[in-house]
Amino acid sequence: MESETDLMKKKTKSQITVTKKKPIKPEKGLLGGSVLREDCYRIMNEDGTVDSKADPKLDKEILLKMYRNMALTRAFDERGMMLQRQGRIGFYVPSFGQEAIQTGTAATLEKKDWVFPSYREPGIFLYRGAGLYEMLCNLWGNNGDLSKGRQMPVHYSFPDIKMFSVSSPIATQLIQAVGAAMASKISKTKEVAISYCGDGGTSENDFHTGLTFAGVYKAPAVFIITNNQYAISVPFSKQTGGKRIVDKAVGYGMPGIAVDGNDALAVYLATKEAVDRARRGEGPSLIECVTFRMGPHSSSDDPTRYRDEKLYQAWLKRDPIKRLRTYLESKKLWDEKKEKVLQEELKAKLAEAVEKAEAQPLSDPMDLFEDVYAELTPQLKKQKAELLHEVELRGKFENTSEAFPL
Repeated sequence: MESETDLMKKKTKSQITVTKKKPIKPEKGLLGGSVLREDCYRIMNEDGTVDSKADPKLDKEILLKMYRNMALTRAFDERGMMLQRQGRIGFYVPSFGQEAIQTGTAATLEKKDWVFPSYREPGIFLYRGAGLYEMLCNLWGNNGDLSKGRQMPVHYSFPDIKMFSVSSPIATQLIQAVGAAMASKISKTKEVAISYCGDGGTSENDFHTGLTFAGVYKAPAVFIITNNQYAISVPFSKQTGGKRIVDKAVGYGMPGIAVDGNDALAVYLATKEAVDRARRGEGPSLIECVTFRMGPHSSSDDPTRYRDEKLYQAWLKRDPIKRLRTYLESKKLWDEKKEKVLQEELKAKLAEAVEKAEAQPLSDPMDLFEDVYAELTPQLKKQKAELLHEVELRGKFENTSEAFPL
């Protein structure tokens, strides 16, 4: 794989190794200049074309799998938002415009590696083999959900593919990932732990605690920070005095790099270098993926109330899926006919999975008391008895989760 990515040995201060060619500066033209920071490493031009000398020439199978997964992620998000708007589920968190980050990072991992995602990464689950049906059951919280309806929607958990349970509290997964990475180092299993959070997560104590321990113990961890420029409605400029998240890596004694988060090739190469570095025992890395949150924070949010429309339109031209498709077409790996077949295939798969998931009954209320204690505590026994009594009075519980506040 080293020859495929053509990575060089030389390292620069506070940066992960990049390809032989220096990061290409973004073109001018959008808002007086590109909306992408000039320090961000990228391979693709704004329109998806790639200079022949900068082309990493990745394996055909990897490229096509990445594109298909990015398209599936977009389709899954669109269906999730549609289901919520139709009143069939109560809540959804989309990841429009961030597909390259999810897929590009997931493509660098081995099956044995640990993944600690946030709630805006369905594409990682899909790339590693999570089932559409099981993910959709989580949105309904029914008895087909692996969490038995005890988690919020989009809070998936798939232990069989080493996908740690998503949590609502911001950045808690970073500490958990470092713990798994430290365990890997102690046991010498060569497992890498990769974690994800947004720009808002870097303001949390968990971010600092996690990176401190990772740096001190040189844990095989990779931190993916998705800088989509908003923490719900709070812009990045109001979250920190720093201009770049990647600069934070220096304080924890680890290399870091800022990457064009809408460039699947650049995301893949930067993450592959960091993962390989961690597996060699050289410690953690931080990758800032600069992108833009094209959709709302969640189905409960209206981004038009705080988002700059001109900025949105400029980032819309940098759609990561369209850019990768342009690249594939230039290499004769994709065309309009294949695109039509793919979209029809995704539509059919989602329709079948939705029909199956929606038909499942809700979980039993008594499931609330399972899977935590081998024997219920006195308090839980009392609560269970009270709930059973309420069930007798009501006859059954109706699903009233019509909306969520997040």
